[in-house]
Amino acid sequence: MSESGSDEYRDLFENAPCGCLTIGSDGRITKVNATLARWTGFAAEQFVGQRLHQFLNMAGRIYYETHIAPLLRMQGFFNEFALDFETAAGERLPTIANAAEHRDAEGGVRFTALVFIKATDRRLYERQLVDSRSELRISLANERETAELREQFIAVLGHDLRNPLAAISAGARILQRSGNLQNEKELRVLDMINSTVTRMSDLIDNILDFARGRLGGGITLHRAIRPLEPVLEQVVDELRTASPQRVIETRFEIADPVNCDHTRIGQLASNLIGNALTHGARDMPVRVGAKTNGNEFEFWVANAGEPIPDSAMEKLFEPFFRGDVRASRQGLGLGLHIASQIAQAHGGRIDVTSSPEETRFAFSMPLAQADERIGKP
Repeated sequence: MSESGSDEYRDLFENAPCGCLTIGSDGRITKVNATLARWTGFAAEQFVGQRLHQFLNMAGRIYYETHIAPLLRMQGFFNEFALDFETAAGERLPTIANAAEHRDAEGGVRFTALVFIKATDRRLYERQLVDSRSELRISLANERETAELREQFIAVLGHDLRNPLAAISAGARILQRSGNLQNEKELRVLDMINSTVTRMSDLIDNILDFARGRLGGGITLHRAIRPLEPVLEQVVDELRTASPQRVIETRFEIADPVNCDHTRIGQLASNLIGNALTHGARDMPVRVGAKTNGNEFEFWVANAGEPIPDSAMEKLFEPFFRGDVRASRQGLGLGLHIASQIAQAHGGRIDVTSSPEETRFAFSMPLAQADERIGKP
């Protein structure tokens, strides 16, 4: 610290958040900043010309004269030592000090600078630091525990929901292959079972994905470059089997393999087509199309029927939104929400248009720079 300097340096010295003073080569105080004067209750002028030990309590005087001063002369500095002042009101002011001698070219001491912080502030900071570290450790432990519980919850939920459904589906397939069905009513019952199994399977997928998203897992992707059309055809065939009374028309013009998570795109397609089957006119076909167009993949689903009200358009992709649906239209209102999350994870979007003639959901995603997004949500 230089004893001369600009007005800026003098202002910094006077208003520093720590106490500061300098001691000349004769051992007497030459300068004290306003901070230390305020702490002690002495005016700065009362310090000048006096020796430091005059402002210390008895313990501070002994410690400074027997330990600090000799070590300063030997090594030229002393860091992090406790020093207790006695204020003008006769009260103890504990501080933590750092001291350094400033020498001239010949090695003589020009002055010694000392900087003080209140020991109470230091202890408070240390306690806060310890508390913060403890809270961080607890937070990290809780986060790991929460992640483990989340994965266990999702795994158990998926297992317990899927197993009974798989048994029902297997039983229906056995009956269909047995050739022992007696009448049309039995065929209708099997069709109803298949339809229910498909709908419940979709609900389970949506519930698990929603749980992952809300509990921190998010929609994850496993991209691959391979033909997508067989996946979409399989989705349509499953929905045709589940709803044999409905007509689903398809037009796929996918010229190249698509870099995407094929399972997720199949899930998106199933949710959009299922939505059209639920809300579209039952005597009109649901039309499904897909194509690659330059650097973009497009998939769309269209149906006839009542247009979507303007009040509902803004909330279509919100979770659990079902609008004004009839009691026969069952579902949790998660299908469109999950579809939108899958679209976003692929860097794409779903656009909706609705008129008295047609309601259309159109998903599009970029194909350019797809390699950089492999495996990323």
